[in-house]
Parts: sequence; C-alpha cells; structure tokens
Amino acid sequence: MSTTVFVSGATGFIAQHLIKQLIAKGYSVIGSVRSTEKGDALKKNLNSDKFQYAIVRDIQVEGAFNEVFKNHPEITIVLHTASPFTFNVTNPEKDLLIPAVEGTKNALNAVIEYAPQVTNVVVTSSYAAVLTIAKERDSSVTFDESSWNEITWEQAKQNNLAGYVGSKTFAEKAAWEIMETKKPHFTLSTVNPNYVFGPQAFDSEVKDTLNTSAEMINSVAKLTANDAIPETTGGFIDVRDVAAAHIIAFEKKEAASKRLLLCNKRFNSQLLLDILNENFSYLKGKLPVGKPGTSKEITDKMATVNNEATKKILGFEFIGLKQSVVDTVQQVLTVNGKL
Repeated sequence: MSTTVFVSGATGFIAQHLIKQLIAKGYSVIGSVRSTEKGDALKKNLNSDKFQYAIVRDIQVEGAFNEVFKNHPEITIVLHTASPFTFNVTNPEKDLLIPAVEGTKNALNAVIEYAPQVTNVVVTSSYAAVLTIAKERDSSVTFDESSWNEITWEQAKQNNLAGYVGSKTFAEKAAWEIMETKKPHFTLSTVNPNYVFGPQAFDSEVKDTLNTSAEMINSVAKLTANDAIPETTGGFIDVRDVAAAHIIAFEKKEAASKRLLLCNKRFNSQLLLDILNENFSYLKGKLPVGKPGTSKEITDKMATVNNEATKKILGFEFIGLKQSVVDTVQQVLTVNGKL
C-alpha cells in the first residue's frame, strides 16, 4: 500500500507539478480544491487512480481542514501549498494577510487534532519571507536560510506588494510558532522559492494571463518592438525544482525542521528578452531588443542569495533560466497555435 500525501491548494501552479511528481513516484495523493468542478478538471488532467480530491472552500475558516483528516486516516504526509499569491487585491489585510496566516494555522491545527499518524508537514512559504525589500538592491547584503523579512503587520497593510510579502512572512512564522508552543508529533519543513518560472503542468492551464510568477515571462513575450522594457528584476527557480524540493523536504531526514531556500540565479527583463530573441524566430523582430548582454550590470547590484545549505540537502542541479524561459514560452506559443 503506497504512502498517502495530502496537498492543500491542489490546483495551484506549484501544486499541480507537485502532484504529478508524487504520483510518478508511486505516492497516493489527496488534494484539497475549492469546488467539484476544479477537482474534476484536475482529476481528468492527472488521469490517475492515485489521485482523489476533497473540497475545502475557504482555508481561513476555523476548522477548514478538520473533515479532510477525519475522513482520511490514511494520510501520513501533509504538504500545505494553499495560500493567496496575487497583487490584484483591494484590501491587503483581508485578502492576503489573514487568509495566509489563518489557512496555515488551520492546516497545522487540524493535523495536531485529527491526524496523529502524520509524520511530516511541509509548508510552501516564499523568498518573500526571507528578504527585506529595502535591502534587496544592496549588493553588500546577503540573504540565507536564517534570514527573515523585517516587515511589520502595519507595514504589510499599506499596499498589495507589502501585503503579499507580509502574508508569506507571517504565515510561516505562525507555522514555526505552532511547532514551538504545541510541540506536535510531526516535523515541519518550509520551502521558500523565489519567483517561480516554468511551464504549466498541463496545456489546459495556459490562459491569456498566467499565474503571477510565470506571467513575468509571458508579459515580456507579449511586448512589441517599440514598448519600454519593464524594470523587473529578482531571483528565479523553476517550478519543477520547487515540486521536487517539497518531496525531498519530507523524504530526507536532513530536511526536517529546515527552511529550504530556492533561488537559482538573478534575472531581469533584459535577460528574459535576450533569451526570447535568441530562441524564438517567431518572436524575433516583434520584441524590443534593448541592450543585449547588459543584464549583469543590473543583477550584480542586487543582494546575494546564499542557499548552499539548501543545495546540499536537495542534492540536484537546478534547471537553468534559459530552459525555464524556453519551456514556458514554447508551451504558450504551441497552445496558441503559433509554433
């Protein structure tokens, strides 16, 4: 009988890749979704009898996950990926901060109360919980697995970007606080990815606007030759590596009680354009050119991300930016009949 893994937020960008990889490794998966329609669509895409879904309509409602664990005593691993990731909200506290924090607390408290058989919990956090935005463009600063975003709750309420980074910070802190105060029967690990690039898990997930991270690539691919080049810059990691890291987080004992900081390298819009112009004849001439080869001038001015401890635990090479970008755009263009 295979191990059963619970994945909250099963229709998310990372979660769908994660479930695909879990099933490929022989795990049985129960995923939480908001509706029967979403669950049926995911089940059809996965086409596996190793996947079933449970409906959790609102993760921030107290007791949201209780029935899942009452009904499924076979679950021994919990991967909590559900959390809002969008900058398009009207009330950062109500739409981002509270759902993220309460959702995480509800998931962990349900495991404590109703799932004594669970051995490992992994929470999808973010690089947003590691960096402090004011220091991100300071080349003298280094962020690592021990770094925490210094944002306050009041600051996080001020705008949508602050609300997002705050939501990740306070949700992860809530998880570690539960471990400290309640000393539950399971180990906790967190996965803290930077901007997550890469293709959708299924072609049917390719929409006009992709999930927030992948849309950074998609939006550059939609530029026209005379458009201004966005000043976007940051660090990236491929979604397939993020999914693999979640699995290692519970499979390897070295990952217990650790934060896994996932960042490959720095990028900016110029670097994305360079890759697109070099690799897609369909796009050449349609995109701005900018100043090819100058991206390093920008990325070298950013803070250093030192995640050597994470890389040692994971033990695999990260997918490079070129492959991540090419795979993302090739899928979009193919689905849209342009390749």
